[in-house]
Amino acid sequence: MRRISSGGEFEAKVGYCRAVVAGGFVHVAGTVGQGDDVVAQCRDALRVIKEALEKAGSGMERVVRVTYMLPDRAEFAPCFPILSETFGAHPPAATMIECGLIDDKYRIEIEVTALAGEG
Repeated sequence: MRRISSGGEFEAKVGYCRAVVAGGFVHVAGTVGQGDDVVAQCRDALRVIKEALEKAGSGMERVVRVTYMLPDRAEFAPCFPILSETFGAHPPAATMIECGLIDDKYRIEIEVTALAGEG
């Protein structure tokens, strides 16, 4: 098992890491992004996730499962073009959950599981 840290302030404070490589998979923690709206936050969260997967020796094309969490399901549709562009020909199984997030400023949180390794 291998742990991947992004160095974020909450990792040590809360007691988690950005990703864990175990059992042939990379499990990436729920990730929020920075920005003024859901689209900017979605794009930034995907950037952080991509970096974690690359550190683990995987990539976005190897994502098999994604969970989107939003406090307002009406804000999900504006993210569709970004998600389609990100996953393209390699769409994962997906779930969207409407729920409260850790801070009201966050409009989307994304969690993924990917196959470990390259290719």
